[in-house]
Amino acid sequence: MAKKKNNTESFEQQLWKAADKLRKNIDAAEYKHIVLGLIFLRYISDAFEDLYEKLKKGEGEYAGADPEDVDEYRAENVFFVPQKSRWEFLKSNAKNPEIGKIIDDAMELIERENPSLKGVLPKGYARANIDPINLGRLIDLFSNIAFDKAKERSADILGHVFEYFLGQFALAEGKKGGQFYTPRSVVELLVEMLEPYKGRVFDPCCGSGGMFVQSEKFVKEHQGKINDISIYGQESNYTTWRLCKMNLSIRGIDSSQVKWNSEGSFLNDAHKDLKADFVIANPPFNDSDWSGDLLRKDVRWKYGVPPVGNANYAWIQHFVFHLAPHGKAGFVLAKGALTTKQTAEYEIRKNMIEDDIIDCIVNLPPKLFLNTQIPASLWFIRKNKTTRKGEILFIDARDMGKLINRRTRVLTEKDIKKIADTYHKWQKEDETYEDIRGFCKSAKIEEVRDLDYVLTPGRYVGLPEEDDDFDFEERLTKLKAEFMEQLKEEERLNKLILENLEKIEIPQKEQDSET
Repeated sequence: MAKKKNNTESFEQQLWKAADKLRKNIDAAEYKHIVLGLIFLRYISDAFEDLYEKLKKGEGEYAGADPEDVDEYRAENVFFVPQKSRWEFLKSNAKNPEIGKIIDDAMELIERENPSLKGVLPKGYARANIDPINLGRLIDLFSNIAFDKAKERSADILGHVFEYFLGQFALAEGKKGGQFYTPRSVVELLVEMLEPYKGRVFDPCCGSGGMFVQSEKFVKEHQGKINDISIYGQESNYTTWRLCKMNLSIRGIDSSQVKWNSEGSFLNDAHKDLKADFVIANPPFNDSDWSGDLLRKDVRWKYGVPPVGNANYAWIQHFVFHLAPHGKAGFVLAKGALTTKQTAEYEIRKNMIEDDIIDCIVNLPPKLFLNTQIPASLWFIRKNKTTRKGEILFIDARDMGKLINRRTRVLTEKDIKKIADTYHKWQKEDETYEDIRGFCKSAKIEEVRDLDYVLTPGRYVGLPEEDDDFDFEERLTKLKAEFMEQLKEEERLNKLILENLEKIEIPQKEQDSET
């Protein structure tokens, strides 16, 4: 993990503050490409230099190898970095007034030698609004990333820095930033609950790739085999897709099956025949511009045709369509989808519940997402249940999490563990699972049917024990009384003001003027 400074700031935080100071008047949306591009360049240069030294020594399996042979690097899944793109070359030119053009040329050369990076790397470092002095300072700053002389750890450190910077840029951009970044704590919760140890992991609206990074991290932390996971994704925003490709590459994750097209997953499904073991996603909330009018007879609408004006239930069925026979899905959705009475959506939800594929619903706390204040929930779907048939687990986590600033909340490790453990115990029919008033409830489909197929956790878990004596009628009566008192006080003050106004004598000049 990163070092601490005075036990308060992590290495990533120190680095972010230094990089942000150099931003000056550049917009965060533009600056992120400048910064993240340099971090990526530093990463691939480090990986290249490491293998270059081994090839140069020519010992063991590298005997007779040519350190300038591109194929030697491709064989080891390492990007080949031409001499004028290597970090040491950039570092030696950091004070050069032409450093912007030197970096642009470096990016071009790397893309030319590595076809998988074509169109991915950022350019435009030589733009007039980018100060070459500050650009040189950024290079000096990132030259210090591999501290402790722990070169073997530099890729991991760079990965942490890249991920941390993505989050910070999303915060800096606010609403727009949230479109490419799902909050880390939400991703961690989804992955901890889904447990993607082995198989094909699919995200059809993958943003900057956070779901994939966390899935790989989950496997590592649980001593699994990283090669047991294969990644499939799709993104319609080209700029975000580029960020995703860099984010995955810096982690050493194969991104060859992460596709881009401008039409998006509904109109141009890049993985039509894929049946994934895990689907994990955060689709756009309540998207009204999803071309639903062109897809009225689509094969994906197993449970009903979604309305043209809202893509929520189109996304759900798209996820289900791509699940393998025993696949699982976990995704974020606007909370309104749990209760909507819109005819088509209601029928789809009803049909899914009756088909017993909905496994768990989690009510999330507010202020988790950067790009919307719309209340959100997590849905978990399991095809061909082998346990808990005819049941749905409801978890109400709306009071969990902690505020990190006035407008942003995160789920803590303790919150994530509590929610995930509850789900796993319930799913495995562990005898230690029990309903907890105000937090979780295992409901039979008959109970859901009786509540007209509403999936809001609060309708099932009830109030916490300490709030169980809450008297609604009593509280309403009290509020009415308080309101009436406020009205009386307002009338009294208005009357007093009028009486005082009548007593005020208007000077003769003002009276003549009014006349």
